[in-house]
Amino acid sequence: MRSGRPSDQQLRRSFESVLGDVSAGRGVRTATGLDEETEEALWVIARAYPDVTEELVESARRAFAGQLDGSNAARWHVELARKIAERRAAEEG
Repeated sequence: MRSGRPSDQQLRRSFESVLGDVSAGRGVRTATGLDEETEEALWVIARAYPDVTEELVESARRAFAGQLDGSNAARWHVELARKIAERRAAEEG
C-alpha cells in the first residue's frame, strides 16, 4: 500500500496505463491516484469503446494535465466555496 501523494511520474504511469485499459474496452481501476475529472474523462473513453476518438483521448489528456498543474483542484475549491456560500445565504435569508 502506498502512503502519501503519488509523484508526477507515478501519476503519469498510472494515467497511461489506465488510458491503455479504457482504450481497449476495460474500465477504470480504483486507487489510481487520478483525480475525479481525469477519471471521468477516462470513463467517457471506456463507455465509447470501440468508438474511441482522438478527441476523447485528447480530452482525457487535458483533464490529466489539469490534475498535474493543479487547475482541476483549483476549480473544485472554487465550486466548493460557492456551494458553501449559497447554503449559508439560504440559511440566513
